[in-house]
Amino acid sequence: MSESVELLETIELATGPKGSAPRAAVIWLHGLGADGHDFEAIVPELRLPPALAVNFVFPNAPMQPVTINNGHVMRAWYDVAFGDLEGRSRKPDEAGVRASIAHIERMIAREVQRGVPAGRIAIAGFSQGGAIALATGLRHASRLAGIMALSTYLPLGESLPAEAAEANRQVPIFFAHGTADPVIPIEMATASVQRLQELGYPVQWQAYRMPHSVHPQEVVDIRDWLVKVLAG
Repeated sequence: MSESVELLETIELATGPKGSAPRAAVIWLHGLGADGHDFEAIVPELRLPPALAVNFVFPNAPMQPVTINNGHVMRAWYDVAFGDLEGRSRKPDEAGVRASIAHIERMIAREVQRGVPAGRIAIAGFSQGGAIALATGLRHASRLAGIMALSTYLPLGESLPAEAAEANRQVPIFFAHGTADPVIPIEMATASVQRLQELGYPVQWQAYRMPHSVHPQEVVDIRDWLVKVLAG
């Protein structure tokens, strides 16, 4: 990825013994209007084995106006508008999605430069951040450890067959959603999972009794999944 792409500001938390070099990394993207601190508190809750030594990287999305929020300027990975007259779907801004893909590719490249191979890097995200995690991870040229998509959907699904990276055709995907999500209806998530499965991707699907949030059992499931995919 070109060095000309801006390196986003980040919050970073490392697990493992103090002073030890990270053996794996998780680049975790926040949702619309939040920032890199949004999932900072989940790291100790995951109770990862100290020997795993993971560097959690939480980038801040750029500030930009968002159509569905009356044009207010906030941290967003892309602009989004209602996809139909009833407002039952969300229509992502393709140019914005692709710009954010470039940002996250830059962050993956930095982790590799810092000594963590792509095969030990997982891309995670919640809501808008999950959409970018999917869009980036499925197109990344080198095999990644996994993709975590929380309370989200698959953007740019129409172009995925032509743009998907062969290296990540079998990348593990953890896809979780709330059954009572009023922000991103669960139908958008299940349709995305179906699309990914039709394309041959191995998806671990989890649904929880919750709105647009994170469930305690989900934290346990995330931990188990991370241990499995980052252990190498």
